[in-house]
Amino acid sequence: MAEAGDTEAEAEVEQQTTQLEKEVSQAELERMLGGEHDAGNAILSLHPGAGGLEAQGWADMLLRLYLRWTERKGYKTEIVDYQPGEGGGLKSATLTVEGPYAYGYLRAEAGIHRLVRISPFDANARRHTSFASVFVYPDLDDTVEVDIRPEDLRVDTYRSSGAGGQHVNKTDSAVRITHLPTGIVVACQNERSQHRNRAMAMKVLRAKLYEVELEKQKEKMEDLHKSKKDIAWGSQIRSYVLHPYRMVKDHRTGAEVGNTDAVLDGDIDTFIEAYLLHRIAA
Repeated sequence: MAEAGDTEAEAEVEQQTTQLEKEVSQAELERMLGGEHDAGNAILSLHPGAGGLEAQGWADMLLRLYLRWTERKGYKTEIVDYQPGEGGGLKSATLTVEGPYAYGYLRAEAGIHRLVRISPFDANARRHTSFASVFVYPDLDDTVEVDIRPEDLRVDTYRSSGAGGQHVNKTDSAVRITHLPTGIVVACQNERSQHRNRAMAMKVLRAKLYEVELEKQKEKMEDLHKSKKDIAWGSQIRSYVLHPYRMVKDHRTGAEVGNTDAVLDGDIDTFIEAYLLHRIAA
């Protein structure tokens, strides 16, 4: 124990205590991440709702939010597909996230996100409500079997719409794969090689089909327990209100943060931790 008046020792004890608290908190979070794929990597997709430029702009804001969050966590990210919206924002984006418990944390973000603000695209400065959907899938390794028949696939190639130099502009290196039985469409245009783009697209497709099968099983269990919830306008998981007041609220847990700028800059751990605690309690 530090003697009274030994400020250097007191500072060291305080520093070690703070570090220990962080390690205990991290261990507690990881204890809650006990799902089959929680410890692994993730694939995240973003799609705007109806609403044109405003919704596309909101989806782009969410993409920035998650890129900032992954940077804070020290995760490696790669945008494998980015479809820009006409006039601004994005139509869709898919990225891979590599790091410890990436899927376990990010699955807390899956759902509909709602934004309320004065639209910068509205000349009359009116308030708009926009929606964007976030989908999160586990990045499956080769040990997980997903049955994909070649005859169920339609593969299209096209020229990349993104930056990539002369090679991308002159060749049909981008790949779009449609799974005919489910209608699921995945695309990848990030790599210069058509072969590598196809491999990444198949990786995303496997993850999506796996998630579809899990959802089918989950729905069967919910039907058995008669606890299935209605999917309606009020099904958004979180609201980001920038006008007439500033507040971000998670509707599943009741967690609220008034510093909206910090949240939009990737500070979402409060909501993720609250969701994990809520899931354990449920």
